[in-house]
Amino acid sequence: MTPTNKMTGGDVINRALQHYGVHTCFALAGTAHAHLLLSMEKHKAQHPWTFISGRHEAATVLEADGYARASGKLGIAMIVGEQGIPNAMTGFCTAQAACSPVLVLVSTTAPSQIEAAGEKPDSLDMVAPYVKWARTVPDVNRLEEYIHVAARHALSGRPGVAVLGIPSGMEAQTAEVAERSSRSLALPLPPEPNDDAVARAADMIAGAQRPMILAGTGAALSGAGPALRALAARYGIPVLANALGRGLVPEDLKLGFPWPLAQVSAKQADVVLALGLRFTQRFGYGLPPRFSNTAKFIQVDVHGEELGRNRVPDLPIVADARLFVEKLDAALAARGMKALSTAWVNDGMKVRQARIAELGNEPAAPIHPYRMMRDLMTQMPANAIYAGDGADIQNWAHAILRIRGERAYMDHYPFGSMGVGTPLAIGAAAAMKEEAAANGTPVRPVVLVTGDGAFGFYPSEFNAATLAGLKIVCLISNDAGWGTEKHGQIKNMGTHINCELGHCDYHLIGQAYGAHGVRVENPADISPAIQRALASEGTTVINVITDPDAGMVRKTDPRVQTIAFEDLVSSLKTHYAPDVA
Repeated sequence: MTPTNKMTGGDVINRALQHYGVHTCFALAGTAHAHLLLSMEKHKAQHPWTFISGRHEAATVLEADGYARASGKLGIAMIVGEQGIPNAMTGFCTAQAACSPVLVLVSTTAPSQIEAAGEKPDSLDMVAPYVKWARTVPDVNRLEEYIHVAARHALSGRPGVAVLGIPSGMEAQTAEVAERSSRSLALPLPPEPNDDAVARAADMIAGAQRPMILAGTGAALSGAGPALRALAARYGIPVLANALGRGLVPEDLKLGFPWPLAQVSAKQADVVLALGLRFTQRFGYGLPPRFSNTAKFIQVDVHGEELGRNRVPDLPIVADARLFVEKLDAALAARGMKALSTAWVNDGMKVRQARIAELGNEPAAPIHPYRMMRDLMTQMPANAIYAGDGADIQNWAHAILRIRGERAYMDHYPFGSMGVGTPLAIGAAAAMKEEAAANGTPVRPVVLVTGDGAFGFYPSEFNAATLAGLKIVCLISNDAGWGTEKHGQIKNMGTHINCELGHCDYHLIGQAYGAHGVRVENPADISPAIQRALASEGTTVINVITDPDAGMVRKTDPRVQTIAFEDLVSSLKTHYAPDVA
């Protein structure tokens, strides 16, 4: 007979979660998961846990999302159901869209308390359509089974959000638990590419004059970085990256390029290899004018349904990105492919880069966002993690920002909900603190760049950051308003309505929660403030007063637009890229 143990439901969950190598959880305080949290606290000697106490359910889930993006491990969040689920919807949708492996434990109404004609939806009905998997544990004796099933759904294939409903009171109940073999927790092996498909891809790339690789989140999730760097260097193939794919090849503008900046060169590519990337609006749907109509497309993804989104690929391949790149490298070597030049990518950016270089050089106030970003890049360590938020400021930031390491970039793309940068940064910082403690290394810094509007969504989460002793450098581009909306209204109507916020003292919010706070109005003070923040042990909020009028240039000059919000040819001709075909 398999030996058994009697333990509380909280003990069962605690023991099950320990299999995933995670030592941080994100939990909104309250009685919903008290017995689980108590078990974690009581058994810290066997498995130490750090609790990050959020202020809002959406932020709590988003912090688990940031942890997962930065660490590659399972993010764990705990919230209450009923009012908690509606509050958390932004977190669910954002993490799911970003393919983040997140497990959310939701304390649901006990079955005996559910009203037959109640006003609230049953259990997880509200969230189920927006996540990868959602179930409620039917019996306390099946808790461990359901935890592992949920975790496997979150982590396997194309990762996503798994929501596990735990009826109220179950964590306090006694369960009869059988010992499990750790082998039963193994994830399925990733899909290998078909040899014939690899050969066809190698033929297409070897015969190209200007091949281009697009690396997305799927490439990062597969661990394709080392193989991708080797392939790009050996054959001189430029890698344009987006989302979590940024930094897989360091963005040196020789082999690695940020997609938002270098996208103007994409129409010159004759063969495009897309690795773990969705052809959404950010990529012009993979269609002209962003890409040539005659370009050949190879699309690789673990999720078969993703192949053929908008742009129909010439060669669709269901496979793990890392395994594909490794096989492709060998196939190209067998064909004797010689290294190409990536100069054509930089040639395509010359006009854009020249215009960018002209802006933001004024020695006096008001501060241009380019000046803030240039000073950040001179100070930001190569291993720093960058979290981006806001509208105008991220459009400016993309022109200057260079990501130089893996799992070092995150923002609100692709779901697009502003404000999420703050909890994402907190989750990433928690992951880096955990990693540093495990390895005995310095804490990898996290830099959050946000707008004043975006900062206002979840500022109370800085309380969680300071309570946990997290290291975050937050720079706010404070242009006193909703910049993108304001300048769009002025351009179209000649005036603006309901867009003003004022140059508020947001740094005092940081101070109120125990962080360092500083207001910067003089351009010469930006770098020293960043230096002090990076040298500090805790969190710093730097409130940079930026030019309220700078954003109008983005509405009228396509050379500085790194995020195009429209992709119709007629609109592009008028507003963004007049030279499109």
